[in-house]
Amino acid sequence: MADPENTLHVDLVSHGGTPKGQVVIELRPDLAPNHVARIKELAREGFYDGVVFHRVIDGFMAQGGDPTGTGMGSSKKPNLKAEFSREPHVRGVCSMARSQNPDSANSQFFICFGDAGFLDRQYTVWGKVSSGMEFIDAIKRGEPVREPDKIARMQVAADAK
Repeated sequence: MADPENTLHVDLVSHGGTPKGQVVIELRPDLAPNHVARIKELAREGFYDGVVFHRVIDGFMAQGGDPTGTGMGSSKKPNLKAEFSREPHVRGVCSMARSQNPDSANSQFFICFGDAGFLDRQYTVWGKVSSGMEFIDAIKRGEPVREPDKIARMQVAADAK
């Protein structure tokens, strides 16, 4: 069984609030300890609850984690230093979004729909979807997304009620 302290449960809903399903993400503190700690900290604060997937590109990735829904927002916490690794950006990989500055990741993240090897060693991989990828595949597309799907609740499995 997966380590509940390093597992996320992400409940997805449509724009109107219709449940879409639960995604389980296995966290990788061995690759990115500071990024995993930040994701867990924000999840425990309820930061991601109600946050939309604002940028979803078919065949590439679904991006969320911005409380403003514009792609320009982040948490009030300081940005993180990059923790690049050799872990490839493949289907289901969760990685941090950032600006051109490698040390600008904060709260935004993306989940890859398929192989995105051109991102390898340039973005911090912090986890991988272990179940529920079909719900990620069904996230409404757009850039920006009109009436976007969102995270109803994101919890560390150890805290799940």
